[in-house]
Amino acid sequence: MRRFTVLVLALLLVAFSFSQVKNVIYFIGDGMGLAQAYITSLIEGKPLSFTKTPYIGLVKTHSADSWVTDSAAAGTALASGFKTNNGMINILPNGTRVPTIFEIAKAYGAKTGIVATCRVTHATPAAFYAHVKNRGEENEIARQLVESETVDLVMGGGWANFLPESLGGKRSDGLNLIEIAKEKGYVYVTKKEELMKLPENTEKVLALFAPSHLDPASSREEQPMLYEMVKKALEILSSDEEPFFLMVEGSQIDWEGHDNDIYGVWKEVVEFDRAVQVALDFALKRGDTLVIVTADHETGGLALSSGDYRVDVDRIRKFSKTTDWILANYSLKDSGSFKKAIEKYFGLTLSDSDLDRITSSNNPKVELGRVLSEKVNVGWTTTSHSGVPVPIYVFGPGAENFTGFLDNTDIPKIIMKLAGYSLQYPLVKEPAK
Repeated sequence: MRRFTVLVLALLLVAFSFSQVKNVIYFIGDGMGLAQAYITSLIEGKPLSFTKTPYIGLVKTHSADSWVTDSAAAGTALASGFKTNNGMINILPNGTRVPTIFEIAKAYGAKTGIVATCRVTHATPAAFYAHVKNRGEENEIARQLVESETVDLVMGGGWANFLPESLGGKRSDGLNLIEIAKEKGYVYVTKKEELMKLPENTEKVLALFAPSHLDPASSREEQPMLYEMVKKALEILSSDEEPFFLMVEGSQIDWEGHDNDIYGVWKEVVEFDRAVQVALDFALKRGDTLVIVTADHETGGLALSSGDYRVDVDRIRKFSKTTDWILANYSLKDSGSFKKAIEKYFGLTLSDSDLDRITSSNNPKVELGRVLSEKVNVGWTTTSHSGVPVPIYVFGPGAENFTGFLDNTDIPKIIMKLAGYSLQYPLVKEPAK
């Protein structure tokens, strides 16, 4: 009996030790619903890395004032555990300021990092460190990023919001936040080669590779790919074996969804999944790292059929350019050249009525995306976000806690519980302005 008790206690001790979360890697595929992930796996001819995680759930995404959220409200929910109105970041409708999970993690001694393919002041990354009533206040968001020092490692785009107009930036207040960041100990890099040369023991990094967003995954050449940034971020954040919390956004899945561009969605999801695999490889070697993959919302209302009970995956595989690239390089006024470009880069034939429909549209890029999608039996219901719940895929200690039908505000609360952070938030009322 005594031997049995000792064995049970030993097994409980092992189970307890493996249930403790030391590191968190939080992936957000902006606009990536189930349809975006599934059609990408069909086109690729294999399951995506994140779809092979052992625990999967569903997540409601609505905001405080709408069944269809924007990225600011969704980001706030995913980063703080509170609902707010569309457009607001970590400030509630009544003016209460709520702390982010990064601010709480820092208080517990964890290092923090953000990697994104958009401006690092955009809604989703900003939700992990900023507090503003309007997501459009990106100059203020940049100031908060540098002055608060909530984030130790930052990789993405958007250096224009950190520099004064006199230096080619967007700031009218004259602040040079890059120099201020350097004074605070951040190593500033703007090129892929500089990033890759950073020593693993670099304590603070501000890596901004473009004045605005990074180039799309399908045409990015000189700027780093998402998986390269994630790999470097993990090297740096894990170098001293202290706990860390990394948020990674596949930012441009959303934009391709807004454009109703099935090729663009495909390529952005592939890039995102490759970055997830880097994190899974890291977590597999350790046993103390929780990897979460979800979305802030779905974009485009993507439907994997527009009739005839089929989707022409084989024809989609022949697509090789985004609609944005086509319209930037070929004029609709030259109908002959435009039709030839569609044949060359999509393997499809545009009729005169197709061309008239695109030319007469208020948004030719979206209309082109819809025409091409219809020819391969893919449908879209909107050029905006939808209110459909999104999946969550989880691997690592405590992953079983993320199954079932969750609200997006549940996710950071579960993470904090698993990581041992206090759930008692200090709420601060914003002063009246």
